[in-house]
Amino acid sequence: MNTMTENRLSSTAAMELENEYGAHNYHPLPVVLAKGEGVFVWDVEGKKYYDFLSAYSAVNQGHCHPEIINALMEQAKELTLTSRAFYNDTLGVYEKYVTEFFGFDKVLPMNTGAEAVETAIKLCRKWGYEKKGIAENKAKIIVCGNNFHGRTTTIISFSNDEDARKNFGPYTEGFVSIEYNNIEALIKVLREEKDVAGFLVEPIQGEAGVYVPTDGYLKQAKEVCEANNVLFIADEVQTGIARTGKILACDYENVKPDILILGKALSGGVYPVSAVLANNDIMEVIKPGQHGSTFGGNPLAAKVAIAALEVIKNENLAENAYRLGELFRTEMNKVIEQTDLVSAIRGKGLLNAILINDTEDSSTAWDICIKLRDNGLLAKPTHGNIIRFAPPLVMDEEQLLDCVNIIKKTLMEFKK
Repeated sequence: MNTMTENRLSSTAAMELENEYGAHNYHPLPVVLAKGEGVFVWDVEGKKYYDFLSAYSAVNQGHCHPEIINALMEQAKELTLTSRAFYNDTLGVYEKYVTEFFGFDKVLPMNTGAEAVETAIKLCRKWGYEKKGIAENKAKIIVCGNNFHGRTTTIISFSNDEDARKNFGPYTEGFVSIEYNNIEALIKVLREEKDVAGFLVEPIQGEAGVYVPTDGYLKQAKEVCEANNVLFIADEVQTGIARTGKILACDYENVKPDILILGKALSGGVYPVSAVLANNDIMEVIKPGQHGSTFGGNPLAAKVAIAALEVIKNENLAENAYRLGELFRTEMNKVIEQTDLVSAIRGKGLLNAILINDTEDSSTAWDICIKLRDNGLLAKPTHGNIIRFAPPLVMDEEQLLDCVNIIKKTLMEFKK
């Protein structure tokens, strides 16, 4: 790896450049990465780490997967962008592939997760007016407390995260927030509120600290939505594409969303690709000129997404995530028994989090992540006292157990 360090900035210099010339809208862990392959990343000085964040579950297929990179490179030589002003020879092929893969009639292709959420909101509202008969500008969408769906103006309007909201008003109306994982709250709001078009929910709340709902919650929620002619909208941007041990987290309860939102690992982290899937009776309300994106469904995105999903299928990554997730939680529970520092572990598949036995305001979780970095594993806290563990799904058992040992060593040596 020595060749990596030739003609490269030092870590300090790279961080100083970002600090001076970039907006300060992130607080990264102090490590400067220059290369990634599979489950590993290397910093500019050549030190190797296990990646236990996977770019917030975007690189489920591992860093720089050769088949996905090859699809990108081959298409890049031919045609990259036509906009949707013209047809291209890859989009229809991708649309057929992705709709059959997930079992829907239609897909509306976008680029980022937040764009896809915005698309789903527009689609749901339009369906509410044109199919359900809600009076103009009266449609409401039910959301959950502690949600994270992105950072656009509309999305932060129904967030209760003050960091995301403060001084960004005025906010978009039309959303009713209820407690997550509370089916009675959903029933109550549907009884009391008129003009509800949809229920937008994360099958597992990732940014809230990998909050896994009670078994049966999603199934009951879908049934309640159906009974009230309300669209069940699943945001699987972080949980989808095999992360939780199933292709979709909704698959655990055999729930078929009315609208499915995908992003992140839809491209294996190689290119921004997102998608909104629905059946014809919903998607047909969108007509030419009513919604779109210059880059959405471009030839590069189409080829990359097909390759990324092929890797998931051909390498059985959902099954691997399920098996290794069970092993990880079992082994971590043994570690937790030996320390007062961690109160619990929770998760599904390879989307997991440990709860640090300290306040949200404390620096303990951050300090642990710094020590993990020093010991060769990269993770990041969320909500102050929670550390999310989400490695690429191409990890094998030996590597996972090596990581458990690194985490154990770090926790045992850690002093507040």
